[in-house]
Amino acid sequence: MKKIDIQKIVLSAMFIALGMVLPFATMQLKSLGQLLSPMHLPVLLCGLICGPVYGAIVGFVVPLLRSVTFGMPKLFPGAIAMAFELLTYGLVTGYLYTRSKYKCIIAVYKALIPAMIIGRIVGGAVQAVLLGGQYSLAAFMTGYFVNTLPGVVLQLVLIPVIMVALGKAHLIKFHSGAKRKAEIF
Repeated sequence: MKKIDIQKIVLSAMFIALGMVLPFATMQLKSLGQLLSPMHLPVLLCGLICGPVYGAIVGFVVPLLRSVTFGMPKLFPGAIAMAFELLTYGLVTGYLYTRSKYKCIIAVYKALIPAMIIGRIVGGAVQAVLLGGQYSLAAFMTGYFVNTLPGVVLQLVLIPVIMVALGKAHLIKFHSGAKRKAEIF
């Protein structure tokens, strides 16, 4: 039997709570929430910090729980498609980051960028299955790539900053690229 990591369970619960609360910051303007994708931040961080299994669970739970609790996003098709998208984010980010030899900003980007691309493809595919013929390639590209560009930029800037801050506070194993270069030579 595998050892249960209480710290990762507690952190995952915290990331679920953040995923429930962060969208309130953009709630006044629905389009702002879609642009900044506030639920994505805790899921991506959970994958990086807790690993792929916890990241996937948090990613799947947050949109569904938020939909059932607060009615946003709407359960069908939004929250269901988003659950699979965020599950993929947490899984891919966690998997790629845990496989990285060095825990640094480069490793964070090597985990984030593929996760964001694969997650969006999965979310769009699930939405296409749920909506059938009512979903087009143009709707997919607009909804998952064009409209979410500000959120992608926010995630690509904010998540590495958070990881560096957590590393400097000695809360996670993380170091800057300068230390990594010294280790290589």
